[in-house]
Amino acid sequence: MVWTDERIEELKALWAEGLTTGEIGKRLGVSKNAVVGKAHRLGLQGRPSPIKREQKPRQDAPASRKKETDSKIRSVVDLSVHTCRWPIGDPREPGFHFCGAPSLPNKPYCAEHASVAYVSSGGKSSPSRDESAA
Repeated sequence: MVWTDERIEELKALWAEGLTTGEIGKRLGVSKNAVVGKAHRLGLQGRPSPIKREQKPRQDAPASRKKETDSKIRSVVDLSVHTCRWPIGDPREPGFHFCGAPSLPNKPYCAEHASVAYVSSGGKSSPSRDESAA
């Protein structure tokens, strides 16, 4: 993959819209790591971690899910293979905890967090060395 002027402009526009690196990668047909590397080399302004942004429960979460996640702050010792291990907040701050909702079969996260964690890069299994260095 070659970073043409057009693709660079599209990357800048999508970055400015606030899309995740995974979503930008999908739209451009590259890995999210290629997007991160190119954004860094272009000097695009960094953005906060999506993990840190999710300190408050989402408004669109089902009421039963909110009740479960809000009822107890889960530490690593409270987790099992059947609970979501998505970190919420900054580990250096009070109130840091894990989601704790029921996880998907054979996955460490619930459906909501799996949709964030597992983002494909447009059907490619892995980028070639030339793409990731671009």
